[in-house]
Amino acid sequence: METLISPIILYTFCVLGAAGLSLALPRRGSKLVPIGMILLGSAFAMVAVSFAWRASEPLTGGAGPGLFFYLFAAIALGASIRVITHPRPVYSALYFIMTIIASCGMYVLLGAEFVAFALVIIYAGAILITYLFVIMLATQAPTGTEDDMLDDTDAVAREPVVGSIVGFVLMGLISIMLLGGIETGKPGSIKPGDPGFQPDAVLASLPVKVDKVLRRANLIDADERVLRTEGGGGVFDAAARTITIEHTELGTTRVIGADNWPEELSAGNLDRLGWNLLHDHPMTIEIAGIILLMAMLGATVLARKHVELEDSLKAEQAKRLSGAQPRPSGGGAS
Repeated sequence: METLISPIILYTFCVLGAAGLSLALPRRGSKLVPIGMILLGSAFAMVAVSFAWRASEPLTGGAGPGLFFYLFAAIALGASIRVITHPRPVYSALYFIMTIIASCGMYVLLGAEFVAFALVIIYAGAILITYLFVIMLATQAPTGTEDDMLDDTDAVAREPVVGSIVGFVLMGLISIMLLGGIETGKPGSIKPGDPGFQPDAVLASLPVKVDKVLRRANLIDADERVLRTEGGGGVFDAAARTITIEHTELGTTRVIGADNWPEELSAGNLDRLGWNLLHDHPMTIEIAGIILLMAMLGATVLARKHVELEDSLKAEQAKRLSGAQPRPSGGGAS
C-alpha cells in the first residue's frame, strides 16, 4: 500500500473528509456548508497530490494514473458529493447521472468496456429515469429559490455526523483491503494472474456455446455434440486444448485436439462475467430487483397519501368558501 499512498495521508484524508462532509450536508440556515466543501476539496487534493508524487518516484517506475484518470475522478467525486449535499432530490439524481458517466470513463481506461456500457444503459438510462419519475411523483418541491419551503426530509440531513463517520471509516477499510491485498477465493483456487489461470476454462460450463462454434467451423455434424458430464458441463480441457465429442445416436466418442482448435472458440469478458453473475451470485441479482421494486411501491404509497391530503385540503377549502358566500333570497316580489 505504501507504494501508492502513505497510510498517514489515507487516515488524514478520512478524518478531513468525514468532518467536511458532516458540515456540507444540508441543514436549514447553516453557514458551515462552504467550510465543509473546502475541507472536502482539501482532502481530495491531498490524496491526488500524493498519488502524483508517488507515481513519479522510481519505486513505481513512473507508471501512475494518467491525466484522464484524475479528470474523471474529480468529476465523479464532485458530483457524488453534490448527490448527498444538494437539497433538491431531482438535482441529486442528475448529479448521480454525472457520477455514473465519470465512472464509465474510468472503466473505459481500465479496458472494461462492457461494464461501462452496462452502467450507462442500466443506471443512467433506465433506473435513473425511473427514479426521476418517482421523485417528481412523490415530492412537490417549490420552484425558484424557495428552499425554505422544502420538506425536512429533503432540506435537513437526519444524522450527518454519524453518516459521515461511518461512510469514511468504510472507505478507509475498503481502501486498505484494495491497496494492501486480501486473500480471496477458495483454498487451492486459481485466480487471474496466476500461471495456471485459463481464461477459456469457463467454456466447460457453456457446452452449447462450444457446440455452436464447432458447427460453424464444420468440425462436428448435426448428430454430434460436446460430451456432457453428470453436472451438465462439457468434457473440455482448456489447458490441453482438447474437446471430447459424442455421437448422440451411435454413442461413440472422439477427441478434437489442439491442431483443429477453431480460432473463434475463446471465452470473452462477457462470457466470464455472465457466468460469474448467474452462477455464483444469482441471489444478489434477485435481491437487487426486489429492493428496486419495494422502492417503487413505497414511492407510490407516499404519492397516494400526498394526493389524498391535497384532495382533503381542497374539499375543506371549498366548504369554507361556500359557507362564507351569502345565500340567495328565496322569495320573489309579491
